[in-house]
Amino acid sequence: MNNRSFATVGIVVGICLFLGYSPAAYPQTVSKDSSAAHKGEVMTTRATGTFEVKLTPQPPEKESEDATPGRMLIDKQFHGDLEGTSKGQMLAAMTAVKGSAGYVAIEKVSGKLHGRTGTFVFQHSGIMNRGVPQLSVTVVPDSGTGELVGLSGKMNIIIADGKHSYEFDYTLTDTASEVK
Repeated sequence: MNNRSFATVGIVVGICLFLGYSPAAYPQTVSKDSSAAHKGEVMTTRATGTFEVKLTPQPPEKESEDATPGRMLIDKQFHGDLEGTSKGQMLAAMTAVKGSAGYVAIEKVSGKLHGRTGTFVFQHSGIMNRGVPQLSVTVVPDSGTGELVGLSGKMNIIIADGKHSYEFDYTLTDTASEVK
């Protein structure tokens, strides 16, 4: 990979990390309706904590001056209500317009969510439109395993003072009876 490609990937990584900051992306309130504990009703739970992320730039498929899209491996360690690790891949692209870029990623999470063990998959979609970020990190439907079967939800990633934290609003439903 030439120096220009490394520099471009480095810029894309920085943009992708910036895209993670979107405190208004999800509502700050979660339904705590005590009647939701009744059979057949779903209650949303919030998990919070911190995480470390390592992004490893990968060489382009063909050597060229253009490193779009940039490709990176994701390696995360979650702490708090979600204790575990994740591995994934990201594709990112920046434009000639300063502050405009986008990324998509898939990451498989393995660990414990409020004491329930299993795995699930997050899908990321981030856009920066002339400096204005928009981010969606959503559980892939039916990706939960173990005690996390039936998991759905959205994660808000917060980056403040160089530290990463999360708010994960999720539901767990018994889908075993629905799958045939």
